[in-house]
Formats: sequence, C-alpha cells, structure tokens
Amino acid sequence: MTRGRAVSRRRTLTIVLAATVLAACGPDKAAPNESLASEVENRHVNVLYWQAVSTMNPYLSGGTKDVEAASLVIEPLANYDDKGEMVPVLAAEIPTRENGGVADDMTSITWTLKRDVVWADGTPFTARDVVFTGEYCLHEEIGCSADASFTDVQILEALDDHRVRLTFSVAKPVPYGPFVGAITPIIQYEQFKDCTGIRAPECTAENFGPVGTGPFKVDEFRANDVISFSANELFRESGKPWMKTVTLKGGGDAASSARAVLETGEYDYAWNLQVEPEILDQMATAGKGEVVMAFGTNVERLVVNQTNADAGFGPERRSLLLEGTNPHPFLADPVVRRALSLAIDRRLLVEAGYGPSGRVTCNIVPAPPSYASTANERCRKPDADEANRILDEAGWIPGADGVRSKGGIRLSILYQTSTNSVRQGTQALVKQMWQQIGVETELRNIDGGVFFGSDPASPDTFQKFYADVQMYTSNFQGADPEFYMAAWVCEEAPDPGNQWLGTNVARGCSAEFDGLAERLAATPYGDERFEIAKRMNDIVVQNHFLIPLVWRASTSARSMSLKGVRMNPWDSELWNIEDWHR
Repeated sequence: MTRGRAVSRRRTLTIVLAATVLAACGPDKAAPNESLASEVENRHVNVLYWQAVSTMNPYLSGGTKDVEAASLVIEPLANYDDKGEMVPVLAAEIPTRENGGVADDMTSITWTLKRDVVWADGTPFTARDVVFTGEYCLHEEIGCSADASFTDVQILEALDDHRVRLTFSVAKPVPYGPFVGAITPIIQYEQFKDCTGIRAPECTAENFGPVGTGPFKVDEFRANDVISFSANELFRESGKPWMKTVTLKGGGDAASSARAVLETGEYDYAWNLQVEPEILDQMATAGKGEVVMAFGTNVERLVVNQTNADAGFGPERRSLLLEGTNPHPFLADPVVRRALSLAIDRRLLVEAGYGPSGRVTCNIVPAPPSYASTANERCRKPDADEANRILDEAGWIPGADGVRSKGGIRLSILYQTSTNSVRQGTQALVKQMWQQIGVETELRNIDGGVFFGSDPASPDTFQKFYADVQMYTSNFQGADPEFYMAAWVCEEAPDPGNQWLGTNVARGCSAEFDGLAERLAATPYGDERFEIAKRMNDIVVQNHFLIPLVWRASTSARSMSLKGVRMNPWDSELWNIEDWHR
C-alpha cells in the first residue's frame, strides 16, 4: 500500500508539471518529454547515509542516522541552527525570563505554539501532542533514548490548545532540554496513543511511518535499506519544501558514499564522510561535488566497559551494572584503563585518518571554549614507558608471549566498532600501540546499520556492548552540555529493563559525578556552571570510562547543483532541507 501511494504521488506530480509546461508553450506547442523528466528529476534529491536507518522513531534509537532521517518528518518546538543558536520551529518564540516564558524562580517553562499548524494527515497540531510526547518518553515501563533531556521534569500540562507548561522539580536555569533539537521531536498523540510503554517497540507501522508536521512524509520505509519521502503539501511554510521527493539510501561505506557525490554525481548529499583526507581530495578533483565541514562537539572516543561481557553469563547478566557485583575482570582496574590511554598517539590517529577534519582532544566535551577543560592536556603526548611502568607496579606481568597477566587473567581485549575504513585503520594503529605495553587485542567491526541500530534483540548494538572496548563518535546538540552529560549518571546504564536504551554505555558509575549532574541542572550560565561541567568531563576522562581520541568535524558532501545546504554540527544535518534547491 505504501508503495502504491509513492507511485500515485509521482504520477500526480507529473500531471501537474505537464499542465504547467503545456500552458507555457501555448495550445499549438507540446512540451518535450525530456523537459518534463528533467524538471521532475530536478525536484528530487538523493541522500546517502551509509549507516542505514533502522527506525523513524528517534525515541527508540540512540543512532544519529535514525534521528536525522526522522527530522524530515517530525519536528521539535525549536532547533539549533548552524551557529548553535535556538530558532523556533513549532513554537511561536523561544521562552525566556524576559518574555515571561520562563518563570522567575526558573522552576517552569511555558511554550506557546504556532497556530494553524496541522499534521500531514490534516488534523490540528495541539498542546496535547506535546504533552503526550513527554509522557511517551517518560513512561514508567520503559524509558526512551532521550530521557536525559527530560531530567527533572515533574509535570507536563496543556494550559490550552496552544500553550504547554513544563514544571521542574528543581530550578532549571537552562530549561531547554525537552522538545529542543532533533533528538526530542513531537510525535502525534492520535497515532501513538496505543504505542506507549512496553508496546512502543511493537508498533512497527507507527515507528516506520510517523505522521509529522515537517516538510516531508514517508511514502515507503525499508528498514536498514531505503526510505522514500514526498513533500508534505500541508507544510506550514508556503512554497516549501522546494524539493518534491527525497530518497534516503542506506548501506555501503563512507568511501563509496563520498564517491557517489564527488566523483560520479549519482547522489546529491552524502553524510558522515569518515574517509582518509587524501582520498576525499582525490575524489573532489572530479568537480561533481564538494566537501562541507564544520566543527561542533563530535568526539571519536573509546568506551571502556566497566562490566563483565563474558558470553557465559547470558543476557540476564552480561554487560549489566549489578551494583558492583559484575565488574570487568581487568578493565575495572583504573591502572589498566590509564595505561591504555597513555599508550595512544592521538596525533598519529589524526594525521592518518582525518587530516584537517580532525584535531587531537583530551576531552569528551571539546567545545564551546567556556566548557573545555584544560586539566587533561597530558594526553596529547603518548607515553608507553609510563604505561609499562604503572602496569609493572600494579602486578600485571608480561608472559612468554609478551601479553601481561595477573592472577590468571590476561590483558586480552575485544575491541569493536562500526565498519569503516578510517575506523579500521584507527583500530589497527591502536592495536599496535597497545601491543607495546603488553596488551593483546582482537579487532571486530560491525555493519553501522546494525551497530547503531534499534533492535533490542540484536546482540551487536553499541548499547549491548558485548565487548571490552568499543569506538564511535558522539556529540551534543546546541552549545550547552547539561543533558549530554546527564546521560552518564549511574542509573542511565543500558539493560533489559529500559530495552537497552540507556545512555551510560560504559557503565561507569561515580557518586561525585551524579551529584555534580544535579548541581549543573540548578546552576545558571556563568563561571560556576562552566567549572561544574569541566569537573564532570574530568571525572569521566580521568577515570578513563571514556577515552577521547579525535575532535571530529562534521564532514559531508554535496553536489555542485544542490544549493541551500547549511552545514550544522549542532543539530540534524538535514535541519533545513525544506530550503534545499537547485
């Protein structure tokens, strides 16, 4: 049925265009078929996300690919623009204390919605949809991947059809977590009202084809493959989107995606080009497209498992944070974790895999500058000698094969990441660096669509983390890290109870960190807030729960004919697709 709608929509578009061209040519002239076909093709955009999209419901996935694909259809109250500043989307304005939208005691925020906005099915968008979305995410039976954004939300209420008030349990000087940015868009009450709690993952039709207010709607969704979109005729902005249809294709790899835009011109836009710089430069000489790049808060990091992922335990215990009863056999030792970090030559990783699109970083929060700690700069210089010294001192002794062990436990690491040539190159280099300190490393790579997928039954997702160390990039939306860092509190560890949607993937747990998270939530912008955030960064980094490697630019490619693209490292890269044109 979905396929049929896609076909009929294209047929209708053809008839309208044909009538327009014929009128322009006059009654005695016929428009050439080539001209009509060219116009239809001109209004179509082909997008490549080599990590294939697995769901159109971002609340059931932590993968950027899923969040960004969904942003074509479902929208938040506000987005962050390409400068990291909030801009209203479904809201009439950004609430502040000055305009009365934020209470003087900072315990509530009131959003006023734009009037006359309708869903793509023609029904009105109202405050009930907003309140329902919050309730959906905060459902007691199952959380959502974005629940850290709803930290301290106590009451959600619709004051009328166009006003929503969120009341917090504490004063929130920065109350812009819920419904701001592509990770917390509004879903339709009527469509999802029977899909809450444990039923949420079962609603396949809804999760694959949400009704939205955005510039496009889903015509056909094939999980981990391709999505066909058509323009939402009821989109609130007249004349937009300029593009009439979109194909978002998944699969392959970053290099082939780059080639399809820069060399062959088969596609118009390719996302997340984690490709060796010399290869990108060579492809760009074809003149079909150009690389677009911007630095935000993307950090390629190692995530160091603090729990035991031994396959012999079974899913009821494997990689679970069980109140200290399931520690990792050797990564629970802080000396081992520190040694792993000391051995890494980050500058070499940048030079080999990133070039101008990468910078060495010793922080998980590298920007904005006011939040960037200076306490970890020692990581910029590798020190294998020091790593070997502290391991010797801690009793980790090299065996005949050069691999260290202690009490019968070998320093043998399963190191996994998504399939990507740069990541596999980084893995190979890190393996060599760790070999120099007596650590044995087995490398594993998993298809990105699976690794960052949303299937709670899959053993290969990054949230399950059935390995010792894994590597990927993560970032935060906007210019404040509060809700990003709240994702690392103890209770956010993924487990079956939250359908593996928890965000503290390392399972590192610090009482000091949890306390600082509460303080950060209640502290206004200024030096105290900046210092709290820096300390939280330092706890995670100095405990080596996360080991930062490379501060990555958001790097994608667009065809020379595609105009209106504004690279955005602070939100979805597709945030302004309604303005794309030729």
